[in-house]
Amino acid sequence: MSKVIQDDRFNAIGALIQSQLVETGVPSLAVAVARKGEIIWEEGFGWANREDHIPATPHTLYSLASISKPITATGLMVLKERGLIDLERSINDYLGEAKLKAWIGSADDATVRRVANHSAGLPLHYQFFYEDEPYVRPSMDETIKRYGNLVTPPGEKYQYSNLGYGLLDYVISRLSGKSYTDFMREEVFIPLNMTRASVGIGPGLHKYQAVRYDSGGLPIPFYDFDHPGGSAVFSSAHDLVRFGIFHLKSHLPDQKAILSDASIDEMQAPTVEISKGIGYGIGWRIIENENGYRTVGHDGGMGGVNTRLILVPSESIAVAVLANAQTQLHTRIATETLSTLLPDYAKNKERRQAQKEQEKNQEEESIFRPTPALLGTWVGSVHTYKGDIPLTFEFHEDGDIHARLGDQLEILVNDARFEKGNLTGLMVGDIGTEDANRRPYHLHLNLSLRKKTLNGALTAISLPGQRMGNALSHWTEMKRERRKRSRR
Repeated sequence: MSKVIQDDRFNAIGALIQSQLVETGVPSLAVAVARKGEIIWEEGFGWANREDHIPATPHTLYSLASISKPITATGLMVLKERGLIDLERSINDYLGEAKLKAWIGSADDATVRRVANHSAGLPLHYQFFYEDEPYVRPSMDETIKRYGNLVTPPGEKYQYSNLGYGLLDYVISRLSGKSYTDFMREEVFIPLNMTRASVGIGPGLHKYQAVRYDSGGLPIPFYDFDHPGGSAVFSSAHDLVRFGIFHLKSHLPDQKAILSDASIDEMQAPTVEISKGIGYGIGWRIIENENGYRTVGHDGGMGGVNTRLILVPSESIAVAVLANAQTQLHTRIATETLSTLLPDYAKNKERRQAQKEQEKNQEEESIFRPTPALLGTWVGSVHTYKGDIPLTFEFHEDGDIHARLGDQLEILVNDARFEKGNLTGLMVGDIGTEDANRRPYHLHLNLSLRKKTLNGALTAISLPGQRMGNALSHWTEMKRERRKRSRR
């Protein structure tokens, strides 16, 4: 299992990785590249475990973070092919006692497909539980009761939500009669011959694990989530690129066809727009023109993790790059690898970089000025699992937004923007829940103007630190008070 597959075409990239590990302090990086069903380069660099002097190899298990999503989605499609789930039915039909609550729109429209493509109306969410802390992950039913709130009408827009993939792993378990961990091992990893892939660290695999390191170079205690389907998968670069080969429909002889080609195509068909030319399917992000090629892929990033898996279907290329610290090196190496294999990709990349620099230089700092539709006083509340908290905004013509949360001091909303009917900004305040108050945080606004109502999410996002914090969203709705006419 320690075999390294080398290719002279990638020598310069290997040298770049070595120098960048020294320069940036990133402990390790593993890469695997396949073309037309054959792995043409795989190699590990640096230390998977600095303390025990264990080097990284292509077979080291790395935490994948959000690359877990296309893997979970593969399990979901296995159930679909067996007729156990209908992607067009409401996900509430497959949940237990706790159901999603629609504060706007209808929960019936929050279909399994919309949960899978991040358009069900669920807001930003992530929550971490470290093994050396007293906080214990709640049951999924309890998580749904606290945070299963639809804050935009299902189908209205894309909003990335880890909680959605927590719901999907819960549904997989409920419908299969197995734990999510067991189902993925038995129905995805073993059939695809991914012997070093697991949800969490599987039995007998601890010695192959890449330790996750914080920005100070210290090991991060093991952590869990309330959204395993979105974040909890581990894999080696070797196994991950084999997963990519399967989704390129290369049909390796030692892999079972757990999905039909039609299901693979369905996963890679964008059904919601992220931005112009970029969409999301079932677990995959699809870029219609990435430096001249249509790409299918996913990134991952959280405490001690940055990962990338990118497929170029037209060229039958798969590239996996995994790191056990937060870094942008994984993106650079994936790009350099594709540029080495595809000369046109390299030419278009240089052209696009020049265009981005020009656009950046032309950008002007925007100053918030409220439209007449926003001016005045808005009164409403923030809904939390502990109860509702009054919230008041006063929009002034000079751009100041004065906010008061409950009986706390009046404060200013910072970094306010109002674009396409959507108000964003951040403020300080105490949301009053044990979950949020585990770590210092700011409150981030993401509210839509709907006639005379502002509604959406107020999200408690932990301040940056050595450990990844939480993003906990709460339904918020406000109405503008009528202005009193002055008497003459």
